[in-house]
Amino acid sequence: MEVTCLLLLALIPFHCRGQGVYAPAQAQIVHAGQACVVKEDNISERVYTIREGDTLVLQCLVTGHPRPQVRWTKTAGSASDKFQETSVFNETLRIERIARTQGGRYYCKAENGVGVPAIKSIRVDVQSMKNATFQITPDVIKESENIQLGQDLKLSCHVDAVPQEKVTYQWFKNGKPARMSKRLLVTRNDPELPAVTSSLELIDLHFSDYGTYLCVASFPGAPVPDLSVEVNISSETVPPTISVPKGRAVVTVREGSPAELQCEVRGKPRPPVLWSRVDKEAALLPSGLPLEETPDGKLRLERVSRDMSGTYRCQTARYNGFNVRPREAQVQLNVQFPPEVEPSSQDVRQALGRPVLLRCSLLRGSPQRIASALWRFKGQLLPPPPAVPVAAEAPDHSELRLDAVTRDSSGSYECSVSNDVGSAACLFQVSAKAYSPEFYFDTPNPTRSHKLSKNYSYVLQWTQREPDAVDPVLNYRLSVRQLNQHNTMVKAIPVRRVEKGQLLEYILTDLRVPHSYEVRLTPYTTFGAGDMASRIIHYTEHNTCHFEDEKICGYTQDLTDNFDWTRQNALTQNPKRSPNTGPPTDISGTPEGYYMFIETSRPRELGDRARLVSPLYNASAKFYCVSFFYHMYGKHIGHRKLHCFPQLH
Repeated sequence: MEVTCLLLLALIPFHCRGQGVYAPAQAQIVHAGQACVVKEDNISERVYTIREGDTLVLQCLVTGHPRPQVRWTKTAGSASDKFQETSVFNETLRIERIARTQGGRYYCKAENGVGVPAIKSIRVDVQSMKNATFQITPDVIKESENIQLGQDLKLSCHVDAVPQEKVTYQWFKNGKPARMSKRLLVTRNDPELPAVTSSLELIDLHFSDYGTYLCVASFPGAPVPDLSVEVNISSETVPPTISVPKGRAVVTVREGSPAELQCEVRGKPRPPVLWSRVDKEAALLPSGLPLEETPDGKLRLERVSRDMSGTYRCQTARYNGFNVRPREAQVQLNVQFPPEVEPSSQDVRQALGRPVLLRCSLLRGSPQRIASALWRFKGQLLPPPPAVPVAAEAPDHSELRLDAVTRDSSGSYECSVSNDVGSAACLFQVSAKAYSPEFYFDTPNPTRSHKLSKNYSYVLQWTQREPDAVDPVLNYRLSVRQLNQHNTMVKAIPVRRVEKGQLLEYILTDLRVPHSYEVRLTPYTTFGAGDMASRIIHYTEHNTCHFEDEKICGYTQDLTDNFDWTRQNALTQNPKRSPNTGPPTDISGTPEGYYMFIETSRPRELGDRARLVSPLYNASAKFYCVSFFYHMYGKHIGHRKLHCFPQLH
């Protein structure tokens, strides 16, 4: 296959000022059942349906510099036992043997500190049929909560299924199919009940209507077994009541211990008890669910944590029992725990000779007070810092001031804060060393081959993270080692004042084709060595060419266009060209750099075309990348177009 690239209008170097090469995070979600990456702008709702028990794989594709960090969260159910408590930090989210409760909306959040985070979402539906339930609804018109002869009664049956609309129901009485009559009606999709529910209505209840009713749910066309639910109607069928046992209204335990919250329910049939949080809006139970069902009324919590403190509500369910106003009660759980402090760990960077204030703050604890605070430096106990005047309340923080950062005062500081239950520590790593550099991975055509010597060079580019936080970077220590070899080349790279976002560059030479190399880069300040960054570079064959070539890379002027391009630089440009047109230099920023230029002022007219035609490239076994910088300036500049026409042979 051969490819011809046809260039229309100006391909002139383009300069950008601002935040250097930093770029905000962008994200997109793809799943295992997606054949290709779909542009999400054209999709109003992202839905992925998966069968229960299969493996869910979602991938968050991200771009941006520095490399964005990815965080997965969801809104309903739980992706893993602790998915709601500790978010998943990984570009790929994988859930083995997915359960029905793990369906919901999954969010991918990508952020790198530049601009606003990128957030994408997808709804995951898990196909299943389970959890058959029933409801007993006394006469609604008479607002009754009991079963009475002469009044109406409704029995309802429902199963949770995906897709819900394919479920069918059949009713039986005392083992035989229920016969429809004027007093016995079967309805579907009762507006007062969940979607796709079957209801059997008994009009003017007679004694002969007492008996055992069975509802059978089927899922035609799916390898899912039928589900059934049974309900007995008699004079002994009564609505529920609920209460908290004496002495169990307040439960106090220490963090890490088990706890049991209990409510007693009476009634026939006795419905399940639903537990929820009361004092926290939209709070989840330790199971990760907003509601948890317990058949015996006991909510058992293993290894309780401080976040579990609060008021819990127990209430009767409106299914597998009477569909009446829920009966409810409350239990208070108090969890005693050691202090929680901030920051738990902090990297403190400061230039030599400047002061530093270390502050350890109490966020919460039970009891909520600081009994003592001890400071240590490299494990050695320090004298107590001067007391900070506070109000009559217990202090909520402790501070340590360093008058000047020096090499001797650099190191690890620890503040241990205690209360009556335990202690917690703030850790500070104080240093004047520079942060690590951040490698730039989007350099166009970084590999340059030297075929005669079988060597290649590599354009290494990077930015410096937070260069103003410490003393100026004086130079970088570059270490280059061929993979699977022990010999290392070390070189110092001097630099001038490094600005945030500034793209730095160094060309690695004499690299052997086709080997890969490990590169380590360490910044040095007056303090000494900073944090090191490393990466692997690989040899990639490129046939590179620039407009420095007098033959302009084999491009030719199209004989069928209206006018031609001109190759020039800042030294050779036509002094008579229109003012305020064209760039001052090419992308190199030097007056010697060449670029291709066209004049769009008179005698040019609307519709005139200037075209460069590329040579033929043999693309049968390789991929070629054609990239350009362009500069467009002027009120009547018109348009530029780039077309590539493949020619198949």
